[in-house]
Amino acid sequence: MVVDVVTLFPEYFSGPLNCSVLARAQVAGALRVRLWNLRDFTPDKHGKVDDTPYGGGPGMVLRPEPFFAAVAALAPPEGTPVILLTPQGEPLTQRRAAALAKQERIVVLCGHYEGVDERVRGRLATEELSIGDYVLSGGEPAALVLIDAVARLLPGVLGNEASPEEESFSTGLLEYPQYTRPAEYAGLEVPEVLRRGHHAEVRRWRRKEALRRTYLRRPELLPRAALTEEDRQLLAEIIEELSETT
Repeated sequence: MVVDVVTLFPEYFSGPLNCSVLARAQVAGALRVRLWNLRDFTPDKHGKVDDTPYGGGPGMVLRPEPFFAAVAALAPPEGTPVILLTPQGEPLTQRRAAALAKQERIVVLCGHYEGVDERVRGRLATEELSIGDYVLSGGEPAALVLIDAVARLLPGVLGNEASPEEESFSTGLLEYPQYTRPAEYAGLEVPEVLRRGHHAEVRRWRRKEALRRTYLRRPELLPRAALTEEDRQLLAEIIEELSETT
């Protein structure tokens, strides 16, 4: 996959792109990230890319010409996602990340200051994504989140191909609790069912704990999750257990 990032601050990405999963994905050839400085595409001879907003107001707005020129120069094939990162966008979900991981190429537009000219949003971007209900200083941190979420789903990037399938949100639920050695620490013990290692019992325990954690922390996810009849029985057990402790 090729990810083209249009940004005012290409240097922002140098550290994270050379660490951990993102570095491994690039070394493996599964991911290629290309950084493009928005100032290189402005018609202004002084490299100016922003201006005051029409109608007045605080701050500066990024002009449309550099974004349009950058995407034109990149010439992405028809159907390539051109993603504008903005708090107003659709929430980035695991499902959307998985869909993007199937693309051969994506273009990511990073805003800054008070935002971008509406014509970029309305005519250039094919979609808008948000990583949360808060405002960042620019689109660069969000771009890194998006790239990381997508890159780890690319074939061959993670050591264990089953890992992404069991993580939070991949099945519509939060992930079950994880434990490792030692079996006892500071008076806290690893659940006995995990230490016994009976595969069917471990599978049932993990599923039940995933349901329990989702029910307690993110109950709004349950109506959208693909629950089996066994899941519904486990959920009923959880609700009964919780009622007995209150």
